[in-house]
Amino acid sequence: MVDAIAGGGGLITLPALLTAGLPPHVALGTNKGQSVFGSFAALVRFSRSGLVDWKLARVTFPFGLGGAFAGAALVLLVKPEVLKPLVLVLLIAVAVFLAFRRAPKSAAHAEPSPRSRAQAIGALIALAVGTYDGFFGPGTGTFLIVGFNTLLGHGLARASADAKVVNFASNLASVLLFSLKGVVLWKVALPMAAAQFTGAWLGAHLAVKGGDTLVRKVVLAVVLALVLKLGHDVVLG
Repeated sequence: MVDAIAGGGGLITLPALLTAGLPPHVALGTNKGQSVFGSFAALVRFSRSGLVDWKLARVTFPFGLGGAFAGAALVLLVKPEVLKPLVLVLLIAVAVFLAFRRAPKSAAHAEPSPRSRAQAIGALIALAVGTYDGFFGPGTGTFLIVGFNTLLGHGLARASADAKVVNFASNLASVLLFSLKGVVLWKVALPMAAAQFTGAWLGAHLAVKGGDTLVRKVVLAVVLALVLKLGHDVVLG
C-alpha cells in the first residue's frame, strides 16, 4: 500500500524477509519476485483512473527495463555500499525539497512541455532511476515521483502513476535476472504477491482519491524513513 502511493515498500518487505532467515541474495530475489505483482496492480489501478500517460509510457517502460538490466550487471562490478552515502544526501535533499516547495500548478494552469521534450526527459528519468533500481534500489519509487513532478511538472498523484510504469519495468527485469540465477524463493514470494497485489491496489486507490496532498505526506514519511535507515547503515557500516 505504501509503495503504490510513494515508493519505499522495500523498507518493509526486505527487512521482513531477512528477519525470517533468508540469506541476503535470496531475500533480494524473493522481494523482487513479490514486488513485481504490486507494481503491476498499482499500474492497472492508476490506468483505470486515467492518470497514466501511455504515450510517455511507450518511452519510459523500455528505458526503465534496459536501465534495470544495466544496473543489475553493474552491481557485479561495483559494491552497492559505495552508493549509500550519496543516496543518503540525495534523500535528505528530496525531503527538504518536498517539505518547502509550493504545490505544483494544476493541469489547467500548468505550461505543458512539448511532447518530444517530455519524452526525452521521461526516457532519461527512466534510464537513470531504472539503472539505480537494478544496482541498489532504496527509494526508487520516490525518486521517480520527484523526477516526474519536478522535471515534467506532473502533479504528485499523476507522477506516482507514471512512476509505476518504470517501477514495473525495473521490477520485471530484476525478476527475470534473479529467476535465472535461482534466487527467488517462490513458495515465499507467491503468498506475499497475493498480499502485495491487494495492498498495491488499495494504495493506488487511496492515491487517486487523496490526490497530491496524500501523496506528498506519504512521500515525505517514506523519505524520512529511508534517511534514517541509510544513515544507520552508513554510520554502523
